[in-house]
Amino acid sequence: MAKQEPNVDGSSNVVSDLLDFLNASPTAFHVVAEAKRLLQGVGGYEQVSEREDWKLEAGKKYFFTRNHSTIVAFAIGKKYVAGNGFHIVGAHTDSPCLKLKPVTKVTKGGYLEVGVQTYGGGLWHTWFDRDLTIAGRVIVREEKDGSVSYLHKLVRIEEPIMRIPTLAIHLDRGVTEGFKVNNQSHLLPVLATSIKAELNKVVAENGTSSDSKHHSLLLQLLASQLGCKPDDICDFELQACDTQPSIIAGATKEFIFSGRIDNLCSSFCSLKALIDATSSESSLEDEVGVRMVALFDHEEVGSDSAQGAGSPAMSTALSRITNSFTSDSKLLEKAIQRSFLVSADMAHALHPNYVDKHEDNHQPKLHGGLVIKHNANQRYATNSITSFIFKEIASKHKLPTQDFVVRNDMPCGSTIGPILASGVGIRTVDVGAPQLSMHSIREMCAVDDVRHSYQHFKAYFEEFSHFDSKIILDIMDENIPIYHEIFNEISIL
Repeated sequence: MAKQEPNVDGSSNVVSDLLDFLNASPTAFHVVAEAKRLLQGVGGYEQVSEREDWKLEAGKKYFFTRNHSTIVAFAIGKKYVAGNGFHIVGAHTDSPCLKLKPVTKVTKGGYLEVGVQTYGGGLWHTWFDRDLTIAGRVIVREEKDGSVSYLHKLVRIEEPIMRIPTLAIHLDRGVTEGFKVNNQSHLLPVLATSIKAELNKVVAENGTSSDSKHHSLLLQLLASQLGCKPDDICDFELQACDTQPSIIAGATKEFIFSGRIDNLCSSFCSLKALIDATSSESSLEDEVGVRMVALFDHEEVGSDSAQGAGSPAMSTALSRITNSFTSDSKLLEKAIQRSFLVSADMAHALHPNYVDKHEDNHQPKLHGGLVIKHNANQRYATNSITSFIFKEIASKHKLPTQDFVVRNDMPCGSTIGPILASGVGIRTVDVGAPQLSMHSIREMCAVDDVRHSYQHFKAYFEEFSHFDSKIILDIMDENIPIYHEIFNEISIL
């Protein structure tokens, strides 16, 4: 790992910490497990359960998980009162991948293959000829003292156990005109040859499962990793993942090469910013609001799930926190109007080999800072007010920002921003660090933009309450300026 130069603001470790986070988080379940470890360890956050009553206190820090693939952490200011706002960064824990089917057992041409289904909009050709393994969560049956329980356990097989081989050019001369993938028939990882699997089969007394849904070899590998018998594996949610670690790279060590940069870079930087912005005894002393990070699952497939941004998870969290300090339900409506969401999802950097894919005046560059995303058709939730606020926070800290608008002749992607803005009614700005190779099995971004993201999110958490109090909108007297004396105030923030 490349040595990091010290930064005066204390962010020198953020890049190496991100690499550790990426390497520990092959699936959304592992992302949440790693986030929990950081929150409970260095963060000092207390876990609460959505199934239980919450007893919250001003000045304290909490988090909860949903499905162990979504996590919401929040720190309540010591001067918080019900009706005050929430200052949120939202991101997502999932990335495009190949998920194992309910029945994975495929045998063809003397090979054992693993049935997978595509998740999200991946660049599937990049999954060929990669050293793959399996990770996710498994439901395991445990028997102790005559009592049976069922536990959710995370699993990750470290070594490469699968590969999706390409077809030799000699058998497909047309490949030079374009590599076309049939997702059903071509994306099957090879686990083993049938003859070797048969020779290495574990005898029944060692717990070999006769499950017809999955190859016994696959179940043996999982059981060995989990420390259980194959027959104790009741069900699982697993995915294929690359075994190549995340690294700092490039001739001048300016890049990060990794899988899942979209969107674990945003997830980690916002999480670390929240932890560091609430770490000292005095950090919440003058805070009147609630600082929050919400990392959702299923963004890559539309967010419509019990743990996605389209679920009531966010509005329920805001309601439960507000109602812990009041019995007046109307104060939640006031709180939402005083709140602000930074929807953080990676952005498209200008590609040197495809410069025509960007609009001429909106070409985000690596090292250029967080990109503020705009779309007149509301594919992004940014407006002039939310963009102004986010830029002014950056300006004070001399942090760079960029703007992005998609070309008029190209479709525009979207984020959790419009989903939460419309579903909750919260002011929202859509932003993201610039990257290349988005949705490839191996992506890249710039080291500088990781630091920019962390610093910008941390400044937002620490200063938004004070800054927002200077902005006056929806006023009754039309003769009063929208920004009443704000430009005099900004210089002294």
